Amino acid sequence: MFKALFSIVVWPIWFSAFIFFGMIYYILMTVFSSKRLHPIARIISKALLLFGGQWLIVKGRPPANDEGPYLYLINHASLFDTFMTVAAIPHYFTGVGKVEQFSYPIWGSLSKKYGMIPIDRSKIQSAMGSLDELEKEIHSGVSAFVAPEGTRTLDGKLNEFKKGAFHVAKNTGITIVPIILEGSFKAKRKNDWRIQPGVVTATLAEKITKDVYDNMNVNELKDHVRNIFESTLEK
Repeated sequence: MFKALFSIVVWPIWFSAFIFFGMIYYILMTVFSSKRLHPIARIISKALLLFGGQWLIVKGRPPANDEGPYLYLINHASLFDTFMTVAAIPHYFTGVGKVEQFSYPIWGSLSKKYGMIPIDRSKIQSAMGSLDELEKEIHSGVSAFVAPEGTRTLDGKLNEFKKGAFHVAKNTGITIVPIILEGSFKAKRKNDWRIQPGVVTATLAEKITKDVYDNMNVNELKDHVRNIFESTLEK
């Protein structure tokens, strides 16, 4: 009962804050680059987490921007995950997102303007083109983030990882940084409108540099990274 009552109160507040911050940020992006605006994006992300009843704790030290770019990989459980990731990373990054979300009101326009790349995993050639575009961004020095599960978990357990992100890593030699997100499934799970207030955690794991995975094939790298997520989530 508490969860439902809390959600009835919080959702109107959260959506109002999202619309307000979203409009302000979109206007700012017409004048300034997303890279320059990232500190503001972090503040907004933290604020939206708070408006959603979530207190974010970041564990681990973010890697130095001048040693990048980096490929940030996250587990995906909730709509709060993107805000947790933006708040946890101190520099600008691009990424891929499901093509459907680019048609969402406000969010879709923000994603396009921010520099996110739509990916349609139901069409192999289109998905490969999106990953090629992501690789070009990485080669230009821009960090990126991907949710290798491809979609939010329905039961809180880690889904199987898709290979796309690991092909990108092998093709670019980029340093991988796993970010293990905890608490977001409990906070707001897929197919449940209710929000549970609490603490959410983003743990930045140790960097995986090219020399670590150079001799691994794509499947071995995928399994290696997934094991890092599993071992952290099981603690």
